[in-house]
Amino acid sequence: MSMMTNTLGRYFAGRFLAAAIGTFVSIFMLLVLIDYIEMVRSTSKLVSASAVVVAETSLFRVPQILEKVTPFCILIGAMSCYLTLSRRLELVIARAAGVSAWQFISPALACAILIGVIATTAFNPMSTNLKELSKRMEAELFGSVSGGGVQDASGFWINQATSDGQAIINAARSEQQGVRLTGLTIFRFDPNLQFKDRIEAREAVLQDGRWLFRGIRIFTLDSPPVDQETFVLPTTLTKAQVRNSFSTPETVSFWQLPGYIRSSERSGFATAGYRLQYHKLIAQPFFLAAMVMLAASVSLRFFRFGGVQKMVLSGVGAGFLLYVLSKITDDLSKAELMNPIAAAWLPVCVGGLTGFLALLYQEDG
Repeated sequence: MSMMTNTLGRYFAGRFLAAAIGTFVSIFMLLVLIDYIEMVRSTSKLVSASAVVVAETSLFRVPQILEKVTPFCILIGAMSCYLTLSRRLELVIARAAGVSAWQFISPALACAILIGVIATTAFNPMSTNLKELSKRMEAELFGSVSGGGVQDASGFWINQATSDGQAIINAARSEQQGVRLTGLTIFRFDPNLQFKDRIEAREAVLQDGRWLFRGIRIFTLDSPPVDQETFVLPTTLTKAQVRNSFSTPETVSFWQLPGYIRSSERSGFATAGYRLQYHKLIAQPFFLAAMVMLAASVSLRFFRFGGVQKMVLSGVGAGFLLYVLSKITDDLSKAELMNPIAAAWLPVCVGGLTGFLALLYQEDG
């Protein structure tokens, strides 16, 4: 009977899933707590900010962070699972019954691949949607505060030129990949590049052929500030161009990435980052399986032989080195010095082969 369908295989798979889910939940709660404390600190001066809204905003931000540490959750969960099985002598009994290491890690490999498929096809779109929702809630919380909220140090910048002159737009926060901006400052110049006025706005939405600003104040050199409810600024930018300029690969869901790649190619924008993210998501199930191989290579030793601390440290160190390798290949790919496919799959191959060779040496001499 196959190890994947018999009772022992289901037992090992269940133990691995329990350890992996426990690790996920623990890290998730830790991230929520840290992010919530940071959000409370940021909103401490806002009287209108309720604890429920702050907690929801923080909760919606965490899934995308958790997605980045998913491989480490699998690594720690697998190490915890096999160390527990070894401490209880269950691995010894399995070996005595004629079950090899390759057989009792195969259920964990299958579960890791399944988790990776779910993370790519379901969790990634959900995390990107929640991230956009958290940005919208941040804009509502900090919309009246200049420079409030969690944002980039330099904000977001757009430089556009029309027949009426040039306009430089700076936004504190971006939503919907740049289609909606909040916390804006606009510097306008006439066709002779002479300063015309400065406009501060609460928010702006890109429509067909124009930016629609709301809650604005206009400053000029020879007159006092003027408040207006709305203001229209013509533009030649399209929504596709703005999305390609503002959206980062991490904010685009797996199912939308092929469309963004084609759109960026037609617009003449660089597509290396989008291609890299797309292939990394495709490779994610196998990357999680490689993490299981690494965990098994350092966790299958008989518990009473000692050296558990060294095993744990070596596993964590191997995972960290694999993470460093993935960051190096990411940077090389984004700089167009390495093919995105090679950059996405190289850490998978290195991690998988390292774990496979280590297990091969331990089991077959």
